Amino acid sequence: MEKIKRFLKTDGRAVLLTLAGCAIVGFSFSFFTFPNNIVSGGLTGVAQILNLLLGLPVGTMVIVMNIPLFAVAWKQFGPRFIIYSFIGMAGSSVAIDLFNLFARPLTNDILLAAVYGGITKGLGYGLIFSAGGTSGGTDILSRMLRRKFAYIQLGTIGLVLDAAVVLAFALIFKRADAAMYTVITMFVSSKVINLILYGAFTSSVCYIVTVHPHEIARAIGDSLRRGATLLKGEGAYSGEERDVVLCAVKRQQIPALKKLVSGIDEHAFVMVTQSHEVFGKNFQNIEKID
Repeated sequence: MEKIKRFLKTDGRAVLLTLAGCAIVGFSFSFFTFPNNIVSGGLTGVAQILNLLLGLPVGTMVIVMNIPLFAVAWKQFGPRFIIYSFIGMAGSSVAIDLFNLFARPLTNDILLAAVYGGITKGLGYGLIFSAGGTSGGTDILSRMLRRKFAYIQLGTIGLVLDAAVVLAFALIFKRADAAMYTVITMFVSSKVINLILYGAFTSSVCYIVTVHPHEIARAIGDSLRRGATLLKGEGAYSGEERDVVLCAVKRQQIPALKKLVSGIDEHAFVMVTQSHEVFGKNFQNIEKID
């Protein structure tokens, strides 16, 4: 009984998120992109090409092509990742075929279809990824190649694989315009996915070189409710010791930080850099990702 409760609290929620994401991905494909000849990336795009050439059902072909990938990936990534990826892949494939039974384009304006297809697709995949899974296909293949070519970023590998499918579609059907609109869909989708996974507000890392490090660190804690770390530095030209205050804040807190620092030390040297992710208290929780 305890195991069932634990599953419903953690894994049950993840499964529901994944299935909801699958339904949204299927909706996006059947009502926005596919009816307007906007090709998808990855194996879904390959299945779309086979559908146009041979009439084979898209969702079914995606499942068939994923079988060897899952068989190889099982040993590399562990059962939890593969199980959730299988749910994401199978769920989205079934949703695509079900929606295609009565699908009709919600708009015949290909630009609107590209934009709103990207929004809904990004929302669906964002939910799937946030639950700890993938949609299979090139997502798994990218992770495999990443282990072999560790110096190449995961996103770059995925982009190359998706671009190859889009290029093949453009050459086979002589539809360069559709390929161009696909780029718009992919761009919008990636932005929505990042919004779901990382939040609406990015975080910033601030380096403050000052002669009043303790006062500034204390003010950051009192006013902004953020922690700070004191570092020791040395001027490369003067050789003089410098105190550096290191802190991470939300992007919208930067104006308040600047006002706070200038009020204590108007000669302080401040550097602000954008951080892709910040983990810890008052930020994201540190979680192990398979």
